[in-house]
Amino acid sequence: MKAIITLVFLMTIGTAIGQTNETMNEFDSNFAHTVYFWLKNPDSPADRKAFETSLRTFLDNSAYAKTQFIGRPPKASRDVVDGSFTYSLIVTFESAEAQQLYQDEAPHKKFVEESSGLWTKVIVYDSTSI
Repeated sequence: MKAIITLVFLMTIGTAIGQTNETMNEFDSNFAHTVYFWLKNPDSPADRKAFETSLRTFLDNSAYAKTQFIGRPPKASRDVVDGSFTYSLIVTFESAEAQQLYQDEAPHKKFVEESSGLWTKVIVYDSTSI
């Protein structure tokens, strides 16, 4: 019984952080695209579901996104942790050119069109490796 409870707990944790083995690819350190979203109604289950569905559909159909990590802020344990956002997204690319193609592809444009009405703020941090 203890083993079953442990297994269920681990499966729940794996699902809760928004990442599964099927969606996680090898991290490409050439170009990282990190996006933070603040939803207008972060406590609305309907808005969260609409946002998550649109985001996952977009990522599943992107020809350029490699690593795909969708996250939510954990309970902050230190003063330097900013947990004010609703969702984070980390996507990696083989190059800056691939990231630009991602910006211009139809699935990305559809996601922005579908979901931009759900958020009040978006901040993007792009990085290249050193």
